[in-house]
Order: sequence, then structure tokens, then C-alpha cells
Amino acid sequence: MMMENGISMEYGDGYMEQEEEWEREGLLDPAWEKQQKKTFTAWCNSHLRKAGTAIDNIEEDFRNGLKLMLLLEVISGETLPKPDRGKMRFHKIANVNKALDFIASKGVHLVSIGAEEIVDGNLKMTLGMIWTIILRFAIQDISVEEMTAKEGLLLWCQRKTAPYKNVNVQNFHLSFKDGLAFCALIHRHRPDLIDYAKLSKDNPLENLNTAFDVAEKYLDIPRMLDPDDLINTPKPDERAIMTYVSCYYHAFQGAQQAETAANRICKVLKVNQENERLMEEYERLASDLLEWIRRTMPWLNSRQADNSLAGVQKKLEEYRTYRRKHKPPRVEQKAKLETNFNTLQTKLRLSNRPAYLPTEGKTVSDISNAWKGLELAEKAFEEWLLAETMRLERLEHLAQKFKHKADAHEDWTRGKEEMLQSQDFRQCKLNELKALKKKHEAFESDLAAHQDRVEQIAAIAQELNTLEYHDCVSVNARCQRICDQWDRLGALTQRRRTALDEAERILEKIDILHLEFAKRAAPFNNWLDGTREDLVDMFIVHTMEEIQGLIQAHDQFKATLGEADKEFNLIVNLVREVESIVKQHQIPGGLENPYTTLTAHDMTRKWSDVRQLVPQRDQTLANELRKQQNNEMLRRQFADKANVVGPWIEMQMDAVTAIGMGLQGSLEDQLHRLKEYEQAVYAYKPNIEELEKIHQAVQESMIFENRYTNYTMETLRVGWEQLLTSINRNINEVENQILTRDSKGISQEQLNEFRSSFNHFDKNRTGRLTPEEFKSCLVSLGYSIGKDRQGDMDFQRILAVVDPNNTGYVHFDAFLDFMTRESTDTDTAEQVIDSFRILAADKPYILPDELRRELPPDQAEYCIQRMPPYKGPNGVPGALDYMSFSTALYGETDL
Repeated sequence: MMMENGISMEYGDGYMEQEEEWEREGLLDPAWEKQQKKTFTAWCNSHLRKAGTAIDNIEEDFRNGLKLMLLLEVISGETLPKPDRGKMRFHKIANVNKALDFIASKGVHLVSIGAEEIVDGNLKMTLGMIWTIILRFAIQDISVEEMTAKEGLLLWCQRKTAPYKNVNVQNFHLSFKDGLAFCALIHRHRPDLIDYAKLSKDNPLENLNTAFDVAEKYLDIPRMLDPDDLINTPKPDERAIMTYVSCYYHAFQGAQQAETAANRICKVLKVNQENERLMEEYERLASDLLEWIRRTMPWLNSRQADNSLAGVQKKLEEYRTYRRKHKPPRVEQKAKLETNFNTLQTKLRLSNRPAYLPTEGKTVSDISNAWKGLELAEKAFEEWLLAETMRLERLEHLAQKFKHKADAHEDWTRGKEEMLQSQDFRQCKLNELKALKKKHEAFESDLAAHQDRVEQIAAIAQELNTLEYHDCVSVNARCQRICDQWDRLGALTQRRRTALDEAERILEKIDILHLEFAKRAAPFNNWLDGTREDLVDMFIVHTMEEIQGLIQAHDQFKATLGEADKEFNLIVNLVREVESIVKQHQIPGGLENPYTTLTAHDMTRKWSDVRQLVPQRDQTLANELRKQQNNEMLRRQFADKANVVGPWIEMQMDAVTAIGMGLQGSLEDQLHRLKEYEQAVYAYKPNIEELEKIHQAVQESMIFENRYTNYTMETLRVGWEQLLTSINRNINEVENQILTRDSKGISQEQLNEFRSSFNHFDKNRTGRLTPEEFKSCLVSLGYSIGKDRQGDMDFQRILAVVDPNNTGYVHFDAFLDFMTRESTDTDTAEQVIDSFRILAADKPYILPDELRRELPPDQAEYCIQRMPPYKGPNGVPGALDYMSFSTALYGETDL
């Protein structure tokens, strides 16, 4: 027996012997033959239909050998010998032998299968022959990891179905009964054809039909198996299933190869398309760059200018803009062009394509040569611009120098002709005229100095003409204007000098009179101003002596008015003489005095004002004298009344203070006397009111001091208010002391002792003690306070009681309250509880009836409403808790 690709090639004996062995051991299922017949028939038709034919009965349709030969030609792709067309038996045997010989030529050694059995329609032999063909042409080519065809096909199924649940391919019979393996193979390669998630192992018939229908409709695999046969057969035929599964393998393997081939083609086309794109991009960039260079070269080669620095500078700025904005993108474009070219050539070389050759005139060398030509043109253009700029700058510098000197000269001469022609000196005073004359002399010196500048301007203009400056016309015109003006200035200067000398002689005569007027008018004017200020000066006097002094000084002033009148007439005559000279010579502005701003009109007006103010001052002084006499009367009236009221308030204050010290009689006597003083004070109030009226008149008269008394209305008001406050405070303190004495049961002697001790340590009579004074007072009263740490702690507790707000002082009321608590027997919560216990007959509770029986009605009801119910043992209905009530009275509970 011969082996090829791991499969036995002696199919005849093997097939028959295996059939006989399975039949003897009872393993041969009659359904297998049926399954094989159907599967093999379908397999044959899947190939015969390519030749436009088919078989219906496998044991009958191959008997003449014609379709058998046709089948072999289709599946092998080769041509068999020409068949015999006769219908005799030997013709059929000859055709079948030709088919068997072709099978044998493919390395298959048939045993026990002869042409006669096929011609006679032996089903088993026919099935064996078809199985042999299937193995050779459908299964033998299956190769997976150098395994046998069967093992390789099984491994292929296992790998493809491994990810799917409920699929475990171990053989070609039971593993395919439920149909999930077929569905998994289809879904693995074509997930769009089957929704595998909806399939169930419990529906094998549905699974098989689904797989067979989809394979037939979309994969061109005919139905070679019957779902009912597979389900109902305990062990389906292995050959039938292998035949059908091999169709899946070839169908999907072909699709995979087609996909691989398509990917290979796409990859090749993609590389080719990318290369073409780079070629097109290179051509486009090269054309664009060369066109830009062509457009730019004429501009760089141009040497035309308007012979002006501004024009050349504009061209230079345009060139700089070109280098800064326009060329950099082209540099990047050139670099990109070279990069793309190199990349393209590399890709062509790596993909075994011929090297790219750009179109004529667009090669890298062409672009490089054009770029070099551009750079040379740039260099030449820049050198020309710089040389032209330097030449024009030198010429422009000379023109600017001419302009600068001409501007400076024209600025200097601006207004000079008008100044020299001006008659301003006709309106000047002598000092101004002298100043103008000095100024003119300075101008003459300046004019001589400017002679060199005019000569320089003319020389520069001549040089510009020699160098053919583009604007020589305007330069020459300006130079001529400057020279003509210079001649006019010389003539006008001499003419003005003569006019100034004549005016100076006339004004000097007037100046002497002006100077004399100024010398006399200034002191007299100062006397007039001072006198006017004194006569209208506001004065404030407060005494008779002051007003009488002012009247005496005014009388002395009036005695000097005669001499002042003589000086006034002398000054006025000087002005009249000046007016006569100015009128005679018709001198403009001659009346203006350069030495003073004073005029005769000012002197006359001020002298008239003084003569009118003298009687007015007399009347003002007389009025003030009468006013001071009235103020003196008001001072005496206020002083007489204040000198009585002030001592009375002080006396009353001392008396009240003495009573407040607690050393005069009993508390009732002190209270009685304080109230008497209170009545007396209120009865004295009309005197205060009368004094207020006098004080109002004093204020209205603006009287601020009174030498007749030391009392002021403010001090009297304060004293009056302090007196009332002291009386009210002392009355309140005495009443509180009486209340304390009566409620605590202390004697008058104890109270006097407390007051005496407190007053002894109250040195300043402020009604309060410092902590140290309070401590000394307690010791003086026999209170024991240790000097150790415990004693300090005890004293601090006492201090917290008498000074709860921590003011730093102990007032007499707090002191008395503390000493009263220390000296008397006070009620406590325990005492009240003991009293209630007596009323309750020693019970821990008390009844409302007992309270109403023992206490007054209002107090009994007060207790009943506020006592809490008794909650202790042995209580009766209505029992009240008098213990909690008693402790609450003294603040010892939250009741």
C-alpha cells in the first residue's frame, strides 16, 4: 500500500475491507450508505454544474463513464483522452477505464475497484471510487502544520471554532450533530451571515438548516447532508461530513487568498499612487518656484531711480521686505522640493521602480542654477542700492546742511525788518528807550557776525549747483532771497539808529521831573495809605481806659493835617509842569512816570478820602465810648449777683456733704435735714434764673472778662447741678441705709460704726474705697484676714461680692450690705424648710389645705401655684414638695 501526504492511496481494498469489518462487528450503520450517496452526489454536482450538467443517481449516471471523465476534467483542470461515444458495454468500460487510468496517474492505486463494477452500477464500488476522488482532489491538498489531510482538516476546524461556546470539535461525526460547529465556521469567516448569539445547542435541526441554507445561498456550497439524517443517526458518516467540511475549507481558503491578493494589489497601487502624487507635487512646486524666480529677476536687475534719497530708500525698504517676507517662503519651498525629490527617488528605489526624471527644465540642477542666478541678482541689486544710498546721502547731507543754515538764518531774520521799521520807541519812556538803544547796538553786532553765515549759505548753494543737485532751482531761489534781505537789513539798521538818538534827547528832559515826583509822592502816599487805614481800622476795646487812649491819639493826628496840605500842593505842581512839557512836544506816553505807579489823581483822591474820614472817625470813637460805659455797668451788675450766689452754693454743698458722712444724728434725722436742704435749693432757683438773664445780656454785649468777680456763669451752673445731684444721691443712700437697717435688724450704733470706719479710710471723701483701703477698713472692724495665701484667697472672694463688676472700687452701699450680712442672722433655705416641716407635722410633703389653714390666703395660694408635686415615697394625692420650693426661693435649684 502506497502513502501520499499521509493518506492511503490503495482505496479499493481498504474501502471494501473496512466496510466488511464494520459490518461483522455490528458497527456499520445502514444510514451511512444513504448519507454517502447523498453527500457524494451533491459534491459531484457542485463541480459538474460548472460544465453545465449534473447527476441524479450516482450509481446510474456514471455507468457510461462520460460524466465521470467530465467530473475529473473539471476538478483537475486537465483534459482527458477523448471518450468513446458508443453505447455498447465495451464503450462504457473503455470510458470508465480512461477515468480510472487518469486517477491512477495522479498517484492513486485503486484496489478491487474495476471498470466492470462501475458499469454494472455497483453502489459500494461507485461510492468507493468517488470517495477516492474526493480524497485526492478535495482533501489531499489540505495541509496544516505537516499533519495528514484528515488531521489537518480536523485541526483547522478546532482552531476556527475554539472561541465559540458549546462547540468542541474532536471528530467528523458526533462533533457536528448539533450544527453549532457548522455555524461557528461560517460566523468565524462571515459574521455578517449568522447571528451566532441567538443559536442554541438545544435546537440542532434549526442550527443545521441555518448553516446549510447560508452555505448554499452565500458560499455556493450545495446541501450535501440531510439534517434529519444527522440528528437521527447515532453516529453520522465520517466521510460524508469530511466531504462537506472540506468544501467549507476550500470556500474560506479561497476567500482568504483572494483577500491576500487584493491587499497585495492595493499595497502596490498605494505605493504607486503616492509616488505619482510626489511626482505631481514636485512638478507643481518646481513650476511655481521657477515662475516666481522668472518674475522676480527683472525687478532685481532694474537700476532705475529718481535720483532722490527717498526713492532709493524706498527701493531698499522694498528689497528688505522681499528678503524678510517674500523670499523665506520660497526658501522653504525649495527645501521642500529637494526633500520631496529625494524622498521620491528613495521610495522608487525601495519599490523596485525606475528613477524619476522630471520634465525638461525642471530638474534639480535646473532649479539650483535658477536659484543661484537669483542669489547673484540679489547680491548685485543690494550692492547697487547701498552704493546709490551712500552717494545720495552725501548729496542729501549737503542739501540738509544748506537747509539747516538757511532755516537758522531765516529764523534769525524773521521779524527783523518789521522790528527795524517799527516806531515803538515813540511810545517808550526814557529807560525803555535806553534799553531799546542798547538792544539796537547788540543787534548791530549780531548783524555783523551773521555776515559769515550768509557767505557760507551762498558757497553751499554754489556747490550744489556744481554737483547737479536735483532741486537746484529751489536752492538758488532761496539763496537769492537771503542775499536781497541781507542788503535791506543793513540800510534799515542805520536809519533806526538815528531815530533812537533824537528820541533819547527829548525824554531825558521829562525824566528829571518824573524822578522828583516819585521821590516826593512815595512817602506822602505811604502816609496817606497809613492814615486811611488808621481812620477806618476796626478796633476792639474792652475797657474805658482803652477807648480814652484812642480818642487822645486821634486828637494828636488832627494837629498834623496843616503840614500835610502843603506837601500835597507841591507834589501836584510837579505833575502839572510835566503835563505842560509833554503837550508842547507832543510826546506819546510822556505823562507815564517810569519811577512810580502813583499819579496826581491818586494823590488827590486819597487826600480827599482822608479829609472825609476824620469826622467819621470822631463819631465812631464817641459811639464806642458810650458802649464801654454800658458794658461797665453790666459787669458790676453780674458781679454783685454772682458774688452772692456762688458762696451760697458752696455753703450748701459743704452742708450736704457733712450730712452724707453720716455723723450727725440718726438716719431719720439725716433724711429729714437732706429734704429740708432740697426744698431750700429749689426755693433758691429764681436767683439762678435772674443771674442767667444778666449773663445773656453780657454775652450779647460781647463781654468776655469781668474783673469784679471770679465766678462765671458756667462754674455756677456746674455747682448748681452738682448740688442737686449730691442732695438726691445722699437722700437715696440714707433711704437705702434705713431699709437695710430695718430689714437686717442692725442697730444705729452699728450703722454709725460702719459709717465712721468707712469715712476714716475714705481720705478724699469720694464715697468709695480702693481694695487696699477696703481691706484696712475690714481689719479695723475686727474682721480677721490672714496674711498668708489662704487669707488672700478669702479676701478675693469678699472683693468679688462687694465689687462684682470688677470696677476696682467698693462703694458704701456694697460695704454696708456686706457688713450687714456678716453681722446679722439671715434666713436660709434650711430655715424655711424647717418651718414648712413644722406646718406639715414632720411629713416630707405638705397638703394645700394645710397651707390655706396656716398661711394668709394670698401667700397660701402663691405657694400652691408654685410648689411642684411631691414625687417621693408615701405620697398622697395633691401632696406638694415644699423642700424643692424652698431651695428654689434661694436660687439653689432650677425651679
